[in-house]
Amino acid sequence: MTQQLPQTPPREPVLTGVRNFRDVGGLPTTDGRRVRYGRLYRSGHLAHATAEDAAFLGGLGLHTVFDFRNAADHKLDGLDVELPGVRNVSIPLSDPADGAEFWRMVRDGNMEELRSILADGKGTRRMVASYRAIILERTAEHSRVLHALAEDSVPALMHCAAGKDRAGLSIAVTLLAVGVGRETVEADYLKSNDAHRRYRIRRSDTSPAGLSPEVLELLNPLFGAQPEYLAAAFAAIDETWGGTDRYLAEGLGLAPATRERLRERLLDES
Repeated sequence: MTQQLPQTPPREPVLTGVRNFRDVGGLPTTDGRRVRYGRLYRSGHLAHATAEDAAFLGGLGLHTVFDFRNAADHKLDGLDVELPGVRNVSIPLSDPADGAEFWRMVRDGNMEELRSILADGKGTRRMVASYRAIILERTAEHSRVLHALAEDSVPALMHCAAGKDRAGLSIAVTLLAVGVGRETVEADYLKSNDAHRRYRIRRSDTSPAGLSPEVLELLNPLFGAQPEYLAAAFAAIDETWGGTDRYLAEGLGLAPATRERLRERLLDES
């Protein structure tokens, strides 16, 4: 039997206009395989990609970019830059802090307004509830993504606005489907907190008062990746379907043959 040489992870690029980009290759599965490098990427939106960023992304050999942003996101940041020869698939998912008025207050609200929507754990509870809702209410969208990956959409890049919540959950579901354990999924999810990846807080008031320690503390639940958010998603899976396998089979309609094709496309050879 020919011994397989270990894969060497590619050096992570420094992209100027794209936050939170990374290759999820190298993650181990519970049965001893690993996600193949160069098959599945995640990031924040591509709307502000520079020419150099676009050239790098265009050189990855991507088949599909999955954009999980909604119309409000597109209005705020713009559409993705076009990557020649790459299919862009828009699958809007619920924003964890959905609502134009909510985001107006985050961006423009004074301290009293921010306290009214975020203080005393309101921001955290909003995020927890939204993660549960995305799992419970967006089964059709996640099913569509997994079936597309199993058919012809690899290499793929998944992104939302910050690459943390909607893309984070879609990546998590994909990793679960190919056999990556929950602790490993969580470790990848929490990388979105790294200083060079984290989505920048945007406020119209950029003065010291507008970005005071209290303001930053109030906003942190919205802009940070927290273990309890992903735990809420996993709990929704367990409470509703009794575990990952039934969630994939019954909730997402993923047949065993489709799941095996997905593993063949995304994992190293066994």
